[in-house]
Amino acid sequence: MTILGRFDSDDAKLHNAMTALENIARMGLMLPEPPAAVSNYETWVQSGHLIVTSGQLPWRDGVMCHPGRLGAEVSIEQGNEAARIATLNGIAQLQQAAGDLERVARIVRVEGNVHCSPGFRDHPQVLDGCSDLLAAVFETRGRHTRTALGIAAMPLDACVQLSFWAELHG
Repeated sequence: MTILGRFDSDDAKLHNAMTALENIARMGLMLPEPPAAVSNYETWVQSGHLIVTSGQLPWRDGVMCHPGRLGAEVSIEQGNEAARIATLNGIAQLQQAAGDLERVARIVRVEGNVHCSPGFRDHPQVLDGCSDLLAAVFETRGRHTRTALGIAAMPLDACVQLSFWAELHG
């Protein structure tokens, strides 16, 4: 079952005057509470005008969505949805760090890890769920660089883990 739809960057271009929170509401989404750390680390740090989040997992209401490996227990569509859920968690972290999403000048980088079985090669299609949502929420400020890596094991059996780098306005 797909909870979050796919958001194309063309959709974001239609709403250039909207704030990030207005775009989230327009898509029928809600920003969750920023997930707490599950171990001994910070969920985000700020250095100068740069905020970097820790790895965001696809938690929704305290439940790990689509646990397992892409190419085995998890489909590309489920992985794409998990990337969107993890992205909403990352946006919640950014809002907590910045105090206001309009202070985000640009999403600079997304580091994406895909928990996958041997031979899986569709990492970019999974992580497009993240990139599409960032473009729809932040519009041109959401365009970013990205790393898409496949890994053999993931904390808590999550299928994706995303880290965000964002620049703040002075």
